Formats: sequence, C-alpha cells, structure tokens
Amino acid sequence: MKVSVTQEKLAKALNLIKDIASSRNELPILNNILLCTDGGRLLIAGTNLEIASTQYIGAKIDKHGSITIPARLVSEFISNLPSGTVELEVKNEHLHITSGKFSSVINGVVADEYPELPTIDEKTAIQYEIDVEDLKKAIIQTKIAVSSDVTRAVLTGVYWHNHEGSLYLAATDGYRLAEKRLAKSNDEVSAIIPASTLSEVSKSVGEEKKITVLFDESQVCFRTGDMEIVSRLIDGKFPDYRQLIPSNSETEIVIKKADFSRVTKIAALFARESGGGITVTASKENSLLSIHSIASELGENTSEASASISADGQVTLNSRYLTEVLNIIDADEITFSFNGKLSPCVIREQVKNPDYTHIIMPLKS
Repeated sequence: MKVSVTQEKLAKALNLIKDIASSRNELPILNNILLCTDGGRLLIAGTNLEIASTQYIGAKIDKHGSITIPARLVSEFISNLPSGTVELEVKNEHLHITSGKFSSVINGVVADEYPELPTIDEKTAIQYEIDVEDLKKAIIQTKIAVSSDVTRAVLTGVYWHNHEGSLYLAATDGYRLAEKRLAKSNDEVSAIIPASTLSEVSKSVGEEKKITVLFDESQVCFRTGDMEIVSRLIDGKFPDYRQLIPSNSETEIVIKKADFSRVTKIAALFARESGGGITVTASKENSLLSIHSIASELGENTSEASASISADGQVTLNSRYLTEVLNIIDADEITFSFNGKLSPCVIREQVKNPDYTHIIMPLKS
C-alpha cells in the first residue's frame, strides 16, 4: 500500500476511531486500527466486536493494500504532525509514515488477521433517514437517564420503538425516565441501542444534514457519506415505561427555565451533604415556587421564583437529576407537575405538543 493524504483529514479520522480500538481488548489485534484502500479513498476502521466504526477519507492511491497498526500510537503521532501531506507506505508489515521533516516506522499486523467488519442487509433492514441535529439532541436528552448498572443490561441502552405513528427514544435508570419523540414513522421497530454506541455516533457525525439508520434483528447501523458505525443491539425486553407517566397532575407549575435552573443550582450547594435532596414547595396563593435545602454543618437555604401554579404541593427530589435535565432543555419556559409527595414528577417544555418528557422519582422526605 502506498497512499498520500492530508494530515488534517487523517488525524480527524484516527481520533474518531481510536477509542473503539481500546487496549482493554483481550484480543491484541483489536488494539489496532485497520487501514485499507477502497477505490480512490482510504478506509480507516476499528472494532471491539460489539461496535465497529469506519471512516473514509480522500487519498491519492499509488498502490492498493492494507495493514493494521496500533491505534493510540498512530493517532497521537499523526495528530502531532504539522499540516500538509502525509505519505503512508507499507513494507513487510511495517507502516512507513513521512511528512515533511518527520518520518517514522510503525510495526503492524497483516490485515488478514483483523475481524471481518459487520454489515447490514439494506434490502431487509428497517430504515430511517433522520436530521443529524435532531438525532444529536435526542441522544443528549435520553442518554442522561441511562443506567450504569451492568447487571440490568436493558437499562444501559436507549430504547428505540414505534408508538402511534412516531419513532420514540426512551431511557431509564429506575430513578428517572426520559422519552423523546424523534420522527414520524409507521415502521415497527423495537431495539435497545447501547449508550456507548450513541455516544460514538454523536462524536462521529460531521457537518452532514441527514443520517441513515438501519436495523436488523441484532444490529443497528448509522451511516453518512464518509462514516459508518455498526453496533450490536442489547438483548432483552425494555420495561413498559409508559405506565409511569401520569395522565394528569394536581400541581402544575409553569416557570421560566432560567429562574428554575438558578434556584435549583443554589439549593443544590446546600444539599451536597444530604444526598442532594431538595424540597420543592409550590404556593398557588403567592404564585411562588420555593426550594429548600439543608447542610447540617454549614447552614440552610431557601430560594424562590415566580411561577404560575395550579395548586399547592410539595415534593423532595435529587437536585442533580433536576439540574441535569434543566441543562438540556431549550425552551424558555418549563412545565413541572406532580401529584403529591410520592408520585413521579413530570418535566416538559412549555410548548404546544411537546416532544420531550422527563420523569424524576421523588425522594422519601
């Protein structure tokens, strides 16, 4: 193999692939990145057998070929080169890299030993075309509620499914729940995508407007012009989460997001020593939302903000959960509702037909 590429494009592609090729893999070959010519482009790929990512970059091909090389070393080396043309040449399982006054030789492994990259049959797959920015936002707003408990594998991913003519994403860790309506769809899909896969997708998509998502029975593929990520799906049945979403609420609070976020963050400062617990009190008569928190050795705090309130109510929540969801909502106003101290709290944007619902389970005060 002998090719010429620009340092900028090569460094960017290697940086996106290197984290998948992790040193924690039991198979040494999986610590490597695959370089392979493909027509007039250079294919750069990495896999850990759960997820595979490929990036294509334009290249001047003088001689076709392939090799695998240590992911982290080559990525860091290329990243530190100056801008300009990088020459890559394979000689006897060694990759010779030349750029201006810099040159190195990296020991590689023949590409024949690299695992076959997974593919999806487009003819039988369920297929969606989604706006990239909509997908990125949906990932941020649902991944926040994904569980880190590996003993409950189905909760470590985001559930993609069809409901009443729309594609929804949902995630829960048992303490909170996030649901996002992403697009209109009548295709029946029910798949749990690992949160780590969605993180790679968010990181890897560039300036493209659209992304194609394909599902088969055991895999999902995210594809744009120069990028493709294929991942295994998580086996198992996602909980019937919709039964947790209250159909109506006694106490409904409409408040400016900036005000709600400010009083929550201030209260959280005093809640660090008490497990993050803050008490939210709604007063209809005074049109005030107040948040109270106590730090036994430091003091206590009560912060208030004006709000439109349907009925008096009080609930105790984890301040971190509330702060995190307020940070990822774009609307100027928020609807915050609940039915007493022990019922789930519902947070939505104060807009017509909101597409995002977030549930936080209360703490026992």
